Parts: sequence; structure tokens; C-alpha cells
Amino acid sequence: MELFLLQLFIFLAAAAIAVPVAKKLGLGSVLGYLIAGIVIGPFGLSLIGQVESVMHFTEFGVVMMLFLVGLELKPSLLWQMRTPILGMGGTQVILSTLVIDSIAVVFLPWQQALAVGLILALSSTAIVLQTLKEKGLMNSGPGRSIFSVLLFQDLAVIPMLAGLPLLATLALHDDGHHESHLFDIAALPGYLQVVCTLLAIFSIFFLGKFVSRPMFRAIAATRVREIFVAAALALVVGISLLMTVVGLSPALGTFLAGVVLADSEYRHELESDIEPFKGLLLGIFFISIGASLNFTLIGEQIVLIAGLTLGLILVKWLVLILTSFLFRMARKERGLFSIALAQGGEFAFVLFTFSKANGVLPASVIDPLISAVAISMFLTPLMFIAYEKFSRRKSVEGDERESDAIDQSGRKVILAGFGRLGTDVGRFLMAAGIRPVILDNDATNVDVLRKFGFEVYYGDTTRLDLLEAAGAEDAEILVIAIRDVEKAKELVALAGKHFPHLKIVANAADRATAYDLMDLGVTHIRRETFGTAISIGHDALTLLGIEPHEAFRLTRLFRRNDEGMMPELYQMHREDHDNYISMYQKHNLDLEEIFNLDRNQDLDELDKAWTVGNPET
Repeated sequence: MELFLLQLFIFLAAAAIAVPVAKKLGLGSVLGYLIAGIVIGPFGLSLIGQVESVMHFTEFGVVMMLFLVGLELKPSLLWQMRTPILGMGGTQVILSTLVIDSIAVVFLPWQQALAVGLILALSSTAIVLQTLKEKGLMNSGPGRSIFSVLLFQDLAVIPMLAGLPLLATLALHDDGHHESHLFDIAALPGYLQVVCTLLAIFSIFFLGKFVSRPMFRAIAATRVREIFVAAALALVVGISLLMTVVGLSPALGTFLAGVVLADSEYRHELESDIEPFKGLLLGIFFISIGASLNFTLIGEQIVLIAGLTLGLILVKWLVLILTSFLFRMARKERGLFSIALAQGGEFAFVLFTFSKANGVLPASVIDPLISAVAISMFLTPLMFIAYEKFSRRKSVEGDERESDAIDQSGRKVILAGFGRLGTDVGRFLMAAGIRPVILDNDATNVDVLRKFGFEVYYGDTTRLDLLEAAGAEDAEILVIAIRDVEKAKELVALAGKHFPHLKIVANAADRATAYDLMDLGVTHIRRETFGTAISIGHDALTLLGIEPHEAFRLTRLFRRNDEGMMPELYQMHREDHDNYISMYQKHNLDLEEIFNLDRNQDLDELDKAWTVGNPET
């Protein structure tokens, strides 16, 4: 028990130290976990042992991750994704297997070469999805394509598990040695194996559709949160156990369960309960991958393993590029798509172990391949970082897409930025009969908004030629709704220099950004969340029973006083930061006194008219 607690402490402490440092250095949490594993592993400080058993346990984090991914996908959405899942995913797996197999068959018997090709065709679901989520790319075009391929790969594990023993039979005439499950489905006739598999999958749909809801409803009625957590974990563990019994992938089973429960009213509760366990197990899983790197073997066979690693990444990258061409992906999406999946996957550890137990592959073949897979997984976050830097430099040097030609005749307003804020501003102006020239530098966003009927032009708003084409010379107002603070400041400076007649109305994410814009001479600034905050406060007051006219007057009073104190605070912010804090506190106290005085004043008849006809008064 003491040894277990010590090992657990080492894992958790390593994660707590390495991940914040890695994030601070811009390396991402996954790379932090991997580095932590190397440091505490057998070839680092030797603080942990039995890495394989730890990895086997923490692979359950991958299972939980697939369950949560399934919860985000309703069956209708999954059906809509059938083409990229079957098309792109199937193409990638088949082409990767064929190419790797054709290379491996030069050195290995064809049965072993085929097994190696199948196993190395898979990519790392855990590392790739975790990295995409951290970088906010899951819902992007390439993010959805990457997820489709990963999902097909996870599905492909099932026929691989079924087919690998057959390769052993063909290659070695089968010595009768098989890995035992709780129930040895291999002992059954073929048709009964199929029946058991179908029954297991059907039971997941049946339990998720008809049993889970009344069960969770009864548990929720107890109002004991830990029981709900226990039930959520029992659901995932039970499905994993069922899949293991029939020799299928636990990750696939929990993914299907997640899809079935995606329409459940308890979906968000399940997500919040399982997320912490998933994150912890995944983190320890990544640490165990780092610790599993056999540096003695790598040192002895450095040339072979380096060649295998680079060859694996290169082959899969080429296959993915070809796949992106075949399915006509946008040029700017191909780079991320091919980089993200050009590595081995965590299921390779499972399948290599399975192949060894079933006599498909000898240890002399498996050991260097496992090292190559682990190194390729370790390199994946670094490849993401390199791709980001390359893409950023490329975007600075010049856009892939040419700026649109703009028809700006008769326009008096230029709206720069048409995201979540700019869209509402544009709709408001157009409803008022004013048609602004709308500019946005997100090509995907522009294409989507055009489908909704908006006249949006693509281009970098900080370019002088684009502003000229947008009619800045004749326009009266420039509305800036760009979230990128530096871009917004650059645009203000450019407009002030070349088009000083333009009146500028700008969005500021917070008070500090507002001060930066005031430094540039902008006087009409709206803080992004200020109006929403006042509206929420108004609703809270009315829900507390304060009469509508009084709530309106208080919100109007707060707005007037806050906007009135901004110039004074701005001046003090630049001159004396310590006094700025004191003045800020004084303004807040003064505001409370003003509210108290206002509430004590007698209401006039006009104010009372607010409550006429109000059913709540």
C-alpha cells in the first residue's frame, strides 16, 4: 500500500511540476507529461517501476476520452459525418497499411509485414485530440477531418484484433497459445462469435436508450452527487468490461454508449463527473509513455530506430497529403491534417502486445517498433508547434487567398471584423438602413457568412490598399470589432495616419485595452462585456423584486457614472498607478452612495408609469 501511494505521489508531483513549466514555455500539456515521464522513468531518475502495468491501467483514460467524445456527437451528426469517417478514414488506413506493408515485406515474412502495416497505420487519438482541444481546433475544418480519421482508426482496431491471430495461424501454424479473456470467445464457433459481438453492441444501444435514463433519474432523485459519480464510472467500466469479454475495443464500446446518450438530459452531468478522471488518467498515461522509452535499446539501435521513426512519420505524412488531395480539402487545411496524424498511436502498444501473445510478431521486431512509435508520439506536440510557427510566418509574408474586390459605392461605414460581435453590429446597422462595407480576415468565416446572405469581403484590414478599396477616403465612420488587440491598435494607427477624417468606434475586450485605444486618440470605445454586464444586473434586480423603472434608472445611473469616470481614471492610470487604485476604490464607494441617495428620492409620476400593466406589480 505504501509503495502504491509513493508511486501515485511521484506521478502526480511530476505532472504538477512539469505541465505548468511546459505550458509556460509554450510546449503544451501533452509534451509536459511526456517529459515528466522521461525524467522519473527507469532511464531518468528511476523513481518509478513497472511502467507497462501502469500504462495498461491508464489506457482507461483513452476509453473515457472516447466516451466524452461520443457524448458530443448526436447520432444525426454522426450520420452526417459518415463520408469523411468511412471515406477519409478508410483511405488513410488502407493506403498507410499498403505502403508500410510493401516496405516491411522486404525484411519480414508477408504475414508479419502485414501485421506491422496494420498496427502502424493507426495514429494517437489521445495526443492529437488533447492537443486540438488545447489549441481550440476541434471544431475547425481540419479538426473535424482529423477526428473523422481517428474515429475510423478506433473502429478499425476491432477487425485488427480479430484478424491478427489468423496471421499467426498462417505464419506459424498456430501453437494454440492465445491471450485469455474473462470469457474465451475464440473457443466458440465462428457464427456464435459474430452473434456474441452483435449482442454486445446491441446491449449498449438498449441500455443507453431504455435503461440509463430511468436509472439516472432515480439516482438524481437521491440528490447524492457521489452516487451519480459512481454510477457514471460504473457505466464506463461496465461497458469496457463487456467489450473486453467479447474481444472488442473498450474505447469503441464507450464511444457508442456516448453517442447513444448524447440526447440524454443527463449528458452534461456525465461529462462533468467523468472529465476529472479522464484528465488524470490521460495525464498519467502520457507520463507512462515517456517513462516507457527504452534508452538502452535506443542507444544500441539508434540508427535503426531513428530510421523507423522518421520513415513512419514521412510515409504517413505522404499518405495523408494524398488523402487530402483525393477528398479535395482546402489547401490551407492540408498541412495541419497531415502533421496531426503522422505518428503511431497508443493502440499500437495494445496490438503489439496482443501480437506477441498470439505469436504473430517476435520480440526482436516489436521492441524497436514500440520505441519508434513512442518517439513519434513524443514528437507530435513539437510538430504542432513547428507547424504553428510556420503558418504564422507564412500568414505574415502574405495570404494564400487574395483579398476580394470590393464594391464600396455609396458606403459611409466600414465595419472591420465580422465575428460574434461584428455580426450583431452589422445586423443592427443594416436593420437601420445602413449598409456597411464589411471586412474580415478569416477566410472560412467569410465563406460561411456569405452562405447566410451577408456581403462580407475577405482581406487583412490592416493593409492600406484594402482600406482604400473599401472606400475609406469617402467613408465617415470606421467601426472596429476585431478581438486581436494588436491588430485593432494597428488599424487605428493606420486609419489615423492616412484617413484622419474617419470617426472611429472601437471595441475593447477590457478596461486595459480601452486605455490602449485612448492612447491612440480613440474616444468612442465600448468595452465588450460592459453592456451585457449591465443587462444581467438589470435582470437580477428585477428578479429580486425591484420595480422595472427603478432597475432601469439604476442601470442608467451606473452606466453614466462609469463612463464619466473613465477619462479621469485613464489619466491617473498613465501617471500614477498606486493612486489609480485608490481613485478606483473611491469611485466605487461614491457610486454606492449615489445609488443610496437615488433610492431614497421620491418617485415622480412618470417613473411610476413604468409599472402600469405589469402583471408582476
